[in-house]
Amino acid sequence: MMKIPRRISTILINSLKGGVVPRIGLPYITVGRETEINALLHDVDIIADGGASFRFIMGKYGSGKSFLLQTIRNYVMDRNFVVVDADLSPERRMQGTKGQGLATYRELIRNMSTKTKPDGGALTLILDRWISGVQNEVAAESGLSFDSGGFGMLVEKKILELINSLNEMVHGFDFAKLLTIYYRAHIDGHDENKTKVVKWFRGEYAYKTEVKTELGVNILITDDDWYEYIKLFAAFLRKAGYGGLMILIDELVNIYKIPNSITRQYNYEKILTIYNDTLQGKARHLGVIMCGTPQCIEDTRRGVFSYEALKSRLEEGRFSIDGVKDVLAPVIKLSPLTYEEMLVLIEKLAEIHAGLFEYERTLSQDDLINFIKIELGRIGADTNITPREVIRDFIEVLNIIHQNPEIKISELLGSKSFAYARPEPHDEALEKEFEEFEI
Repeated sequence: MMKIPRRISTILINSLKGGVVPRIGLPYITVGRETEINALLHDVDIIADGGASFRFIMGKYGSGKSFLLQTIRNYVMDRNFVVVDADLSPERRMQGTKGQGLATYRELIRNMSTKTKPDGGALTLILDRWISGVQNEVAAESGLSFDSGGFGMLVEKKILELINSLNEMVHGFDFAKLLTIYYRAHIDGHDENKTKVVKWFRGEYAYKTEVKTELGVNILITDDDWYEYIKLFAAFLRKAGYGGLMILIDELVNIYKIPNSITRQYNYEKILTIYNDTLQGKARHLGVIMCGTPQCIEDTRRGVFSYEALKSRLEEGRFSIDGVKDVLAPVIKLSPLTYEEMLVLIEKLAEIHAGLFEYERTLSQDDLINFIKIELGRIGADTNITPREVIRDFIEVLNIIHQNPEIKISELLGSKSFAYARPEPHDEALEKEFEEFEI
């Protein structure tokens, strides 16, 4: 039985039973997706080397899009990347007339995470670590201690060199000015001013007069230019010692659902701008991954493909064929997990469940195979059933067996509630799929 910290196994079981992706512990249950993960990690290498990338992950509800996003999130944080993530919603879009784009920016910055602060809210930590890193670097180069005369001037000189390198970027001067204010507040011990700068970076100021009064500057992050500040963050984070910045955006379907066609087009235009930036080298040390269903991407009436400039860039080439994946394409299509992968997945879950509730696992390999056969024997399961449904059903079975030890798994799976899913005796094709399991 695998040894997993109780806190992590609790989160895994509770999250999966509730149909949501856990933020931690994913390596314990990751099955399949090696090809997709390797393709996305190749992008990470490009970002670390100064490039940029943009990917769409496309799959049905419950197919594993969010799971793959969280897996990549954990991988890149281990590589010293900063990650920002957000789910789109009616209130959070790429662009909007009522600040919906800025709301997305605020959510991204609120969820800013690093390996040492993986649950978001890492902005202040990053800024303080940046200053501390510069101080340590100056101390190592000069041989001076922090309280030596002239040490502060050397630190400020190096800080200004880094900040001035951002000036050539759009809004770089503004960004650099706020970094300078933060640095001086840090040195002087003015925590209130540091808090105000962080508030500005989070996009939480609504009026220029308020910013002018509190910080002495006359600039705001707005719905129109928030993405430019994301690019500035990517450049700054690299200079602050991080590998790069990864943006993860889920629930792209909320743009598809926008009733007004012109508003949808403005949102797709914003996505096109970001896509072009990453591929043309206008963005550096920046990765973007967006997730959506096949309908919200490929629908030519309302989806991403309704915007011709995106459709021409993203649609499959003439040589694509069923069953053959090009994971280097801009759109990664998630195929269903294989029967073998499903079996491995529920076996892992059975072990985690037994470890969490401290009982000896009684489910045999034949029991697991029987469960998978029943789940995938439903009418239409070959195209409609998702890992989420299988996982939720299996955890329910584990809970029932654990709470009612007198019930045997064979009895439960043979009950009326599961009978409808059992493959018919004449279903030779499905039986053949499982022949190798029954050897």
